[in-house]
Amino acid sequence: MGLRQFLVDAWGWLNFKPVFADPTTGGPHRRAFPGAYSTWVPDEDVRRLAAYTVLAAYDGGQAGELAEVRDGPQARERREYGDPAAFVDAITSDVLGDEQRIVVDGTEEDDTTTEDEEARAVQEDLLAWAEEELLAMRMQQAERKAVGLGDAVYRLAWEPDKRRPTVRVVDPGFYFPVLGDDGEFPSRVHFAWELPEDTRRGLKPRLRRITYELAPITPATASGTDRRGRPQRSVVGDEDDPQLVAGDTADEAGGIWRQYAWNEEPSGVTCYLTDATWLLEDLERANDIDNLPMGKAAYAVRGDGEVLNALDLMIDFVPVIHLPNTVPAAEEYWGKASLASVLQVLDELAASDTDAARASATTGIPILSVSGLQDGRASVQVEPGTVFRLADGGRMDVVNTAPQLAQLLSTVETLRDRAAVNLRLPAVALGTQDPAQLPSGYALKISLGPLDKLVASMRLARRHKYQLLLRFAQRLFIAGQHPDWVGRSVHQANIVMGAYTPTDRMGVLEEVSTAYAARLISLETALRILAEGGWPINDVSVEIDRIQSRAFDQAGALADATGDAAAVRDYLGLAPADPEKTPVPVLPGPAGPPQTPAPADDAGQPTG
Repeated sequence: MGLRQFLVDAWGWLNFKPVFADPTTGGPHRRAFPGAYSTWVPDEDVRRLAAYTVLAAYDGGQAGELAEVRDGPQARERREYGDPAAFVDAITSDVLGDEQRIVVDGTEEDDTTTEDEEARAVQEDLLAWAEEELLAMRMQQAERKAVGLGDAVYRLAWEPDKRRPTVRVVDPGFYFPVLGDDGEFPSRVHFAWELPEDTRRGLKPRLRRITYELAPITPATASGTDRRGRPQRSVVGDEDDPQLVAGDTADEAGGIWRQYAWNEEPSGVTCYLTDATWLLEDLERANDIDNLPMGKAAYAVRGDGEVLNALDLMIDFVPVIHLPNTVPAAEEYWGKASLASVLQVLDELAASDTDAARASATTGIPILSVSGLQDGRASVQVEPGTVFRLADGGRMDVVNTAPQLAQLLSTVETLRDRAAVNLRLPAVALGTQDPAQLPSGYALKISLGPLDKLVASMRLARRHKYQLLLRFAQRLFIAGQHPDWVGRSVHQANIVMGAYTPTDRMGVLEEVSTAYAARLISLETALRILAEGGWPINDVSVEIDRIQSRAFDQAGALADATGDAAAVRDYLGLAPADPEKTPVPVLPGPAGPPQTPAPADDAGQPTG
């Protein structure tokens, strides 16, 4: 008898479930996860897709339905009251905070250089773009995927009709990157899913795949059709003398180079987009997602008539961002779901809820034991108003299950608290803490310590990804030749997430006021701390301008220190003075004719 294989990978925390690690095969149950075993799915992605299905079942209250595949119909009796979804929602809200702000480097500096003015313009345009593109809602969609499944994916594209980049969230189960040696930024990415049969339209089951690939720049191509009338792209010009895209240059070795607006040096690569569909019956078992037969593909056609077969997107990056929920382990790529470490606790919680539901039935309708009925019946049906006629020596007993129910409910609360502790979600973060039990704000801060560390770690995993998203959005604006972005450079930008816990605003104000008065922090830092502490400051630079426009005492001190009237006007946000306009003189003392001083004695005192 061979020993069961001990498998440790990114989804090893699910090996305890027989439906995920079938004892007979060692892999996910084929009937429970048929999509993971499609012929086109690579072997290394089977466990990942099955793990997404398990996590989605817990989140949707369908873990019992999934277990039914292996454990039989009795698994459907499992009670699931939404605790996993509540935990996922709580963590998602904490990670996002109460607001999300776009901050471009250089916008909070008190300078008037051309670069800083451009940075402010970029920030204003990015804020307007985020509002039009519903970026806050997209982030909510992606973050819930990341927290619940461990991964989320953003896909960006330039939309000619809208004249702006678009952002869409893609389920990670459709995402198949081709990872290179570094395993961080894949040069080829597939999005693939099966399309069911449509008998009314006469369509057979199909597989659709959208591919982004970085590859060397090739000669210009144009949309057309092949011999069978199917959409296809072909090289423009003769085979011996193909045409280049306007702006491209070729070297003596045959390489083609392109100068992108955001690079200092020419680049020899570009990103190609392919959107194709195959009939499932045309795929062989040897074909996986990365080596499908292109000769049997049907290519999609974009709204402007472009055939999506290796369409040159005129960018040198893949506009796809993988968002892991946690910082991946060394040499790993995928994130870890927040519920991964507590799934066994959630199973015990569901079992206790099921037992409590059964016990509540016997408590609400108690079990009676009746002996000595006059009519001699062995059993009776008890209903409200039932009268028992007992013979001499007859008796009636009631089986009291209330103590057992109370113990079960106590067990449920204990398991729920255990899950919250392992998730690092204190009771105050879940809204179950009685505020009267907290002696002080310092005690509240101590109780939120585990949550602070959790959110800090999760935001660290996201920081660089959202920087990439804003960088890609700027590049797409420039590549799309939007009038407002012509001649601009790409600026470093971040998405700053707001507070996620109750804050003592007065305490924050007192700390900031003391530090600023002691000249230990700048005005920019002080306002940033106030904004993070919950004060309604939307734009630090705008708030600084408002404060300085009314700071006449500081303006007077600036005038005394420098004697520069232009610097004072700039500090107050006033326009430069007109040099042709003569300033109005200000006479000292009260207005009117000069007064003759009264005579004084030798001591200087007036005599009359």
